[in-house]
Amino acid sequence: MTAIGREGAAHAAGPTGRPYEVYDVFTDTPLSGNPVAVFTAPEGLTPEMMMAMTREINYSECTFVFPASTPGCDFQVRFFAMNSGAEIPIAGHPTIGTVFSAAERELIKPGRRSIMLQLGVGPTQIDLEWHEGRLAFAWMQQQPPRLDGFIGDRTAAAAAMGLRAEDLADLPIQQVSCGAPFLILPVKTRVAVDRAQLDRGAMGALLDKAGLIRRGVLIFSLEPAGDDATAYSRMLGFGVTEDAATGNATGPLGAYLVTHDVVPIAQAGRMISRQGVKMHRPSSLYISATEQGGRLSIKIGGRAVKAAEGRMFV
Repeated sequence: MTAIGREGAAHAAGPTGRPYEVYDVFTDTPLSGNPVAVFTAPEGLTPEMMMAMTREINYSECTFVFPASTPGCDFQVRFFAMNSGAEIPIAGHPTIGTVFSAAERELIKPGRRSIMLQLGVGPTQIDLEWHEGRLAFAWMQQQPPRLDGFIGDRTAAAAAMGLRAEDLADLPIQQVSCGAPFLILPVKTRVAVDRAQLDRGAMGALLDKAGLIRRGVLIFSLEPAGDDATAYSRMLGFGVTEDAATGNATGPLGAYLVTHDVVPIAQAGRMISRQGVKMHRPSSLYISATEQGGRLSIKIGGRAVKAAEGRMFV
């Protein structure tokens, strides 16, 4: 039995309950970033129970950590999401938070350079950086980027965000996916990012007309403001109203910035998207874009910090 299997057996459901840990992700400061609850002993739970536990916690996602059944993987992570009300194959900040939880519980040997996770999308590599024996940073390999269609009616797109056409930056409005599709919408200023309000009916109609998917809009500005951010962003969704740190949208942002020559590939190894500021949950999401064999490879990364722990008696 693996270490993770022994821990699960030791903490089976009963009078002591099922342990979970809350990690704030894409931050090193508690009560900022994006929280995820990590259930560390879910053996025997049905998908219906895991979804019910996710509703009880009421974060955007919860994760459930199992021994791996795929050869070559270190452990399995299952994700359940509030906006879909179901299991989903991949999620950005929950993956990073779960890896930090596993490292704290010594399920990952200190100093390891990478691990392989069994996710719904398949085996996924996580690269690790350590400091004084503790995990300091984690990089998550993204699915190969896919740049899809555009919204050509810029005036209508701006209006669907509560903005004017002149607020838009001189870049395309395009849907990009690194496993999950997001509409990438560029504006000139950080004020415009903060002023945006998504009209889901109007934007949904534009997406439908373009043959694109209703998931979320990653609105961003390149305006500098004395911090280290490459982009200042918000993610306004069709399922979740707004997200404090969206890993699945940040990979596509990195692919977009490199593809449209906003950031040269030689300078794209450590881009930063600053998200969640308007929600009072500031987050720093890192993006690494490299070319491998003539193809763009994207990783997202960041830090996480333990904010709470508890038990659920189910």
